[in-house]
Amino acid sequence: MGKTLVIVESPSKAKTIEKFLGKNKYEVLASVGHVRDLPKSQLGIDVENDFAMKYITIRGKGDKIKELKKAASKADAVLLAPDPDREGEAIAWHLMETLKIDPESCCRIEFNEITKDAVKNAVKHPRQIAYNRVNSQQARRVLDRFIGYQLSPLLWRKVKKGLSAGRVQSVTVRLICEREEEINSFIPEEYWTLDNEFATSDKGKLAAKLAKIDGKKAEIHSEAEMQVVLDALKDAVYTVADVKVQKKTKNPSAPFITSTLQQDAYRKLNFVAKRTMHTAQQLYEGVSLGKAGTLGLITYMRTDSTRISDVAKADAAAFIKANYGDAYLPKVQKEYKNKNNAQNAHEAIRPTYVDKTPESVKAYLTPDQYKLYKLIWERFVASQMAPAQLEQTTVLIRSGVYDFTANGTVVTFNGYKEVYEEPADDKEENQKLTKVETGQTLSSKKLLPKQHFTQPPARYTEASLIKALEELGIGRPSTYAATIDTILTRNYVVREAKQFYPTELGTIVVDLLKEHFPDIVNVDFTADMETKLDGIEEGEHYWKDVVRDFYEPFSKDLAAAEEKIGKIKIEDEVTDEICEKCGRNMVIKIGRFGKFLACPGFPACSNAKPLLEKIDVPCPECEHGEVVLRRSKKGRTFYGCSNYPECSFVSWDKPTGKRCPHCNSIMVERRTKKGKLIICSNKECNYEPEQQPDKQAAGEES
Repeated sequence: MGKTLVIVESPSKAKTIEKFLGKNKYEVLASVGHVRDLPKSQLGIDVENDFAMKYITIRGKGDKIKELKKAASKADAVLLAPDPDREGEAIAWHLMETLKIDPESCCRIEFNEITKDAVKNAVKHPRQIAYNRVNSQQARRVLDRFIGYQLSPLLWRKVKKGLSAGRVQSVTVRLICEREEEINSFIPEEYWTLDNEFATSDKGKLAAKLAKIDGKKAEIHSEAEMQVVLDALKDAVYTVADVKVQKKTKNPSAPFITSTLQQDAYRKLNFVAKRTMHTAQQLYEGVSLGKAGTLGLITYMRTDSTRISDVAKADAAAFIKANYGDAYLPKVQKEYKNKNNAQNAHEAIRPTYVDKTPESVKAYLTPDQYKLYKLIWERFVASQMAPAQLEQTTVLIRSGVYDFTANGTVVTFNGYKEVYEEPADDKEENQKLTKVETGQTLSSKKLLPKQHFTQPPARYTEASLIKALEELGIGRPSTYAATIDTILTRNYVVREAKQFYPTELGTIVVDLLKEHFPDIVNVDFTADMETKLDGIEEGEHYWKDVVRDFYEPFSKDLAAAEEKIGKIKIEDEVTDEICEKCGRNMVIKIGRFGKFLACPGFPACSNAKPLLEKIDVPCPECEHGEVVLRRSKKGRTFYGCSNYPECSFVSWDKPTGKRCPHCNSIMVERRTKKGKLIICSNKECNYEPEQQPDKQAAGEES
């Protein structure tokens, strides 16, 4: 009796699975991704022949295909086991055609976790290729191909070589451009708040905010209006009008799906999406755990389903009971609601073995693997635990027509918080109020009026951009990392202090597409197309009909744009820097690592050098040079001396030009979620200057 050949995508996954199945009965090989694709040198789609696709062997895959064909010819059966998603299904289909496997045969297996039980169960239940899923992926590939191979060359001819347009990337750049427009056109409005510090009879303190005036929400728009309120409260008598205590329950968040993992990894670990997905892939495919062997530590990380298998729920319940006690088990098992288009056959991202705690496997993991595994493990375990119990107290303090409120929340039972804290928990909980009673008289110690200005919407960070894309239904979470990487690489946007800014190039391209290809950068159109692609998988649409409905108007827009759009020249910014080789004024260019100075006489003169963006602060070390803004190879901003390498001064934070009055170290500006803070650069110095209000503070995640 011969062996069964199992083909997966990655070599590391192949090693893990072969250990589970045993080498005597199974041979496990890796295709190393796709084996066929559309040709790079041409469109590869015959529009006149009902969108027939011309697939060819990917260059360099010839030897791999020979290896797979040879192994398949000796095997009793061939099982195709790429990843359990649309692209994985397409890879399985390409392998089936390449290896000439019967299209009607049950040759496809899939598993959401690389564990012994999951893999063994999968090989016992093979199925046919899911052609609707393949066609959904083909439709996506065709649509992206049309835009990439027909619209991008138009941009090369009309704007600049090397540009690209994309079904998802162009809409993403538009979101960033429009957010910048909102910020630039924003007009701040003045408003005031009033805090009141009360003293209680037992020498306690109670802080409250002015909430209502004459039964209506307190709205104070100027210093003059605030002065009227202050005058009215000059000799005010304050009485506790009401004390309300409410018991509240706070449920844990659902286990991670792809988008929420990317968002939380960014917020909590400072991981960009690309780093998160790369690390999650390693945890999924398998990590060597010493004597325990190589094990996949998490389930498949490209998923939009929050479903948890019954076995995983039971294992989690047993673990929680043993380690935290019965009180931490929910009375009714929580079911988390999926989005409408979620593939419920998939599971949420969870640990494959809940008893393998982060600490128990830490010695075998890289720092990135450990941090991400800990995040996934804690979120999953918390999702299966009892809710937290809170006690919320609201105190209403009245003086005439003026109502002040004080709010406090105390956690009475930790529940899931024993394992996992939400990012906002610290702000809203564990604020215990001084005990007061209805009818009690309070004296005001201090009235604290504060001037504020409304803030523009925050620029997108990677987390908030991913959240926006998901909420708008643009693209798939599994592609967000690649999309963000592309728009940065193409210099359509730049990332400064973790926020995205559109470049002039990005704005020009978006404006051009909005005028001539409105559907390509239309949020609703792009989201609707994503729904249609989901519909192909569900059997609701025929894939070539979807492609045809897109292509016919697109091709007309393309022909019209070729005629209407003239050559758009992006003028380089001329500087005062003189080229020492030919005497011309150098210009600012944008390259792979950001802006640099170049001679406009290229190619006759190829002189180029770094762009030193001065911040008008003398170097605090050599005092002869100036502090300039630089960028690392990874694109991170830092500050250094213009006399480098003679002077080696560097700082991640922006120097202010002032010295600390306590230790004489330099004072620096650091951007936080609360805005810009001026701090001492000496970590051992505890000097904290009084901070001025930052009207341009960096906003919270939008």
